Amino acid sequence: MWSLPRRFSLGYARRMTSTPSSRCDIAIVGGGLAGGLAALALAAKRPDLDVRLVEAGPVGGNHIWSFFDSDIAKRDRWLVTPLVRHHWPAYHVRFPGHHRTLRMGYKSITSEALAEAVAAALPDRLIADRALHVAPDHVLLAAGGRLDARHVIDARGAGNGSALTCGWQKFVGQALRVKGGHGLAQPVVMDAAVEQLGGYRFVYLLPLDAETIFVEDTCYSDAPDLDLAAIRERIQAYAAAQGWKVAKKAVREESGALPVVIAGDFDRYWPPSDRTARIGVRAGAFHATTGYSLPEAIRTAVALPDLIGPDLPALLRERAAAGWRRQRFYRMLGAMLFRAAAPDERYRIFERFYRLPPGLIARFYAGRSRAGDKLRLLAGKPPVPVGRAIAALKDLDWR
Repeated sequence: MWSLPRRFSLGYARRMTSTPSSRCDIAIVGGGLAGGLAALALAAKRPDLDVRLVEAGPVGGNHIWSFFDSDIAKRDRWLVTPLVRHHWPAYHVRFPGHHRTLRMGYKSITSEALAEAVAAALPDRLIADRALHVAPDHVLLAAGGRLDARHVIDARGAGNGSALTCGWQKFVGQALRVKGGHGLAQPVVMDAAVEQLGGYRFVYLLPLDAETIFVEDTCYSDAPDLDLAAIRERIQAYAAAQGWKVAKKAVREESGALPVVIAGDFDRYWPPSDRTARIGVRAGAFHATTGYSLPEAIRTAVALPDLIGPDLPALLRERAAAGWRRQRFYRMLGAMLFRAAAPDERYRIFERFYRLPPGLIARFYAGRSRAGDKLRLLAGKPPVPVGRAIAALKDLDWR
């Protein structure tokens, strides 16, 4: 049974946090998904290390993260399995001309689960403060004082946005209580049989329990701005169209804009001269087409305990640069999506994609597309005009 999210105030975080010394082995700056998972992996595999996590707000923020079973290698699932709060054996997609059920395991974790796990793994080592300055071997804190470390790991989210050319996957999601139940047993990852507004729009549905459903209005848009009031109205209209009798106040709400990278310069995003270790979105470790960072955050966190040593910043940068090169194909797809397809026709690309074999779809989301997958994605009648697709790639450094 899904329970109401626990709200962590900054005051509560300070009461549960202490900093017995100003020196540690590893200081992780940023308690979001990447930073929280890294802290858990180090606590589990390197208990000999003094690890501190610097985060001004609640660890994990306010999010529900979901993933396909195929996103995570079996050998890495030990890290995320304790955090899973919801799981389903299959999911659905809906398009104007195509509905489909895919028999793939799908799971969700919550920011509350991550916060509780980190608090248990790092007792008295959570620093509820904001970093004013981050260097390879120390952090200056907003409340005053300096934390010295053998290594500082920067996990504060997006880095130098000017180094990237992006579209955006922007969203507002609400958990709604439905009197009498919503009747949905499995997630709908994309319901694109809705009005297309401002880009490729779809509604994402997670049945959290019999009467609670998470409804997220998502759009692949050219700009990251969100009209919260308008999107909340669209969520209410969607719920009404389903015949749901919804409580006036949402149980929870989250919003955001994920970058969909179509071109960029990795050496500007993470300059070789910057010797501070990075992980997560700060390192450019996210899927270029979807913006999702959870699979790579898990891979990096699991690898991290074995990388600790004098060369940690260089090893993490090499890892991130290799990941950036692997994402070349997905940046090319993003360029065609945003530059070749008219906004209200972008859904056709995803509708065609979801007619492809399940294994190909799974490898795409995991960022592990094979050469044959790439050929299959580009073969056949294209969902965008060929001339516009070529023009979209011509002047962009999507490599």
